[in-house]
Amino acid sequence: MKNRACGLVLAGLLLLTKLVQAQSEEALADEYFQKGEFEKAAAEYSKRMRRADEEISIAWPLMNRYITSLTKAKRSDEADKQLKKWAKVNGPVRAQALVLLASRIRETSSDTTASNKLYEQAYEYSKNDPVRVARLGELLVDVGATDQAIQALQRAQTVTNDRSVMAEELATLYRSKNNLTAWIETLLPLAERNDQRERVQGAFQTVINTKDEPLLEKVLYAEVQKSPESMAMNDMLTWYYLQKQKFSRALLQEKAMDKRMKLAGAKVFELAGLAMTNKEYKTAVDAYEYIIANHPQGAFYPYARRMLVNAREEQVKNTYPVEKTEIRQLIRAYQRVLTEVGVTPKTLDALRSSANLYANYLDEKDSAIVMLDQAITMGKSDQQFVDKCKLDKGDVYLLKNEPWESTLLYSQVEKSQKDDLLGYEAKLRNAKLHYYKGDFTLAKSVLDVLKMATTREIANDAEQLSMLILDNTGLDSTENAMRDYAAIDLLLFQNKLDEASAQVDVMLKKYEQHTLADELRWLQAKVQLKQNKVDEALLNLKTIVEKYPMDILADDALYEEAKIVDERKKDSATALKLYEQLLTSYPGSIFAAESRKRIRQLRGDVVN
Repeated sequence: MKNRACGLVLAGLLLLTKLVQAQSEEALADEYFQKGEFEKAAAEYSKRMRRADEEISIAWPLMNRYITSLTKAKRSDEADKQLKKWAKVNGPVRAQALVLLASRIRETSSDTTASNKLYEQAYEYSKNDPVRVARLGELLVDVGATDQAIQALQRAQTVTNDRSVMAEELATLYRSKNNLTAWIETLLPLAERNDQRERVQGAFQTVINTKDEPLLEKVLYAEVQKSPESMAMNDMLTWYYLQKQKFSRALLQEKAMDKRMKLAGAKVFELAGLAMTNKEYKTAVDAYEYIIANHPQGAFYPYARRMLVNAREEQVKNTYPVEKTEIRQLIRAYQRVLTEVGVTPKTLDALRSSANLYANYLDEKDSAIVMLDQAITMGKSDQQFVDKCKLDKGDVYLLKNEPWESTLLYSQVEKSQKDDLLGYEAKLRNAKLHYYKGDFTLAKSVLDVLKMATTREIANDAEQLSMLILDNTGLDSTENAMRDYAAIDLLLFQNKLDEASAQVDVMLKKYEQHTLADELRWLQAKVQLKQNKVDEALLNLKTIVEKYPMDILADDALYEEAKIVDERKKDSATALKLYEQLLTSYPGSIFAAESRKRIRQLRGDVVN
């Protein structure tokens, strides 16, 4: 046993010695090769070759450098003889040798028949093993035989009857030859696999907004025509339209697929939601109308009925000025949903929406409260819904200037939804109540807790209001200016716009040198926007950015200016510059991520 152990140790040491020696010889050979001393390099490589186990493998770079050294040392016959010897070996070196032989013939003569014959032999040796075929493709590319590499991979796909086999490798070759059509067509089959689709989309993203983009659309459309029942190809074409913000084209595609594949409106409903998120309300309306007309018995029908009115509501609210007659039409539409579909968990939100329209746009606050009470009664089995209605009701009481009722409702939700997002929202509203009443110390203590909230929106709102209080109460021991400001902020919330505007004008004259000056312009801009005085609001926002670039509202003002120019002025070019200015001047702004996203959308890069 002891002798056997010693033998194993000696064998291991001998193997290690040979390995070190081989590495040393190869390193010396490589050094000679790099210096152009090919005779010496060939001699050292030759030593390494004698030790190589030809039946297993000789590394391709080593073989290539050895043959190149022999050739450069004017020993071509010896190189050919060695390659022909390797070409008979039953191992990976066979394909390598055949490729090198073919390459040498192609370089030294015009005998393509002979070189193609050798390429064919290499393929025949490799064809039954996908790994070997892929490796053969790499070897062929390495010697500049890209066309032969393409043929090898194409044949592999034909033999397996699978267009996804080595599709990425083949696509890479087509891209290297600038054959964009073949590149797109080769990658598309991979999109049939859900786990590969995003990778394919990422590859195609590099073509969007380039001169080659029309080719991408053409090929995608052709694939859909060729395979009309392929969900994957349909999804790819829809994806392309969304990248280009062509929501109406995407909807046409999804409608066609819905009818063809009998999808019960599922994909159309999904697209409608995406359109709503991207403020493409017209497309959303068209999508919901399609579901209502074509799938009245489907699972998405009650949702579509409610969401159709919701989409129209967003259309109305984002068209300036907002017309009260259209608001009343929306309320009637919500009522029809409740009458025709019935009051169910799927339609209860229609009551909330109607109440908010009554309160915020028609100034019919008592009607809003009655409707919210009705919603609370009907939805009592859903505590989350009930508490949302209570928050709405608290807001309506604040509109009525009854803050004690508001705080009672907000506190109920705080207690009911203590560790939930809704509970944090209720706490934030209570903090704002303290702020409106001028109790800044209490307001700030609550806001400082909320700055650690789990959602970015609540944390950001809390941070901004806390900073406003901190910046403008320290120097003024009486806090009179801040109390006046908070009172105007409440007037704005209550939609008492003329009164709020007059009070801001008074404060701007009185506190022109106060730290509140930029906040007053911000408040004035918010009032003017509600009054549809867009140009005046933009002037105030621009003044904040130019006159108070280091104050906390500078990035808010710049972002708001960009949004107004973008959404209300419809001036995409100017909006793009403003979003870019925000990223440059305020890279750490909380609006940086949204600005970056909108920049990509305006450029047509991507939709998230």
